[in-house]
Amino acid sequence: MSAPASVDMAAPLKLEPGGFDDLMRGLWRENPVLVQMLGLCPTLAVTNTVANSLAMGLATLFVLVCSSILVSSLRRLIPAEVRIASFILIIATFVTIADMALEATVPDIHKALGAFIALIVVNCLILSRQEAFASRNGVRRSAMDALGMGTGFTLVLLVMGSLRELLGSGSLLAVPVLGTGFEPWVIMVLPPGGFLALGVILLAQSWWQARRIPANGRGT
Repeated sequence: MSAPASVDMAAPLKLEPGGFDDLMRGLWRENPVLVQMLGLCPTLAVTNTVANSLAMGLATLFVLVCSSILVSSLRRLIPAEVRIASFILIIATFVTIADMALEATVPDIHKALGAFIALIVVNCLILSRQEAFASRNGVRRSAMDALGMGTGFTLVLLVMGSLRELLGSGSLLAVPVLGTGFEPWVIMVLPPGGFLALGVILLAQSWWQARRIPANGRGT
């Protein structure tokens, strides 16, 4: 009889599928805005201030996580023929909750966001995660995937909102930070500013990725 194989205690532990990897995927490798180019309508439209960006990001995160958990829980009960309609109904339910919560707690921001809160229902990011992931995986993996994607989406909105408000108004969260001598770049708080800010972020991302690729074309 052969001796039992020894266990190398120094060997790194392998993460269980559906844990940290599902969470981190949405933050960077498959970021919904920077990589998948999803949810660009609210990304470009409401990121003229940090407050608006944070409110939209958190509302989207709430809807994405809650709908993913519910879709994953009911995935064996939802007939394939009506799955898209069922997903939209579930998403619309949580969008209504988020809409009412924002109106009750931050009415000024709710008014500034306008119809874009209701349009979360048709956000391609949320529906695509239900169809591609939540309807095919367990609750734990679906929740981690939604949390990663929603957080990645929110972080991009916050970066864009900070850049646009800082350059367009000289402030962050309505608090002046650049002094009275700063001449605001008005274009940054107008619709074209969203395209400019997103372009700068995508350029920075491409530059960072290019730095990590050596001359032979292989990753580090």
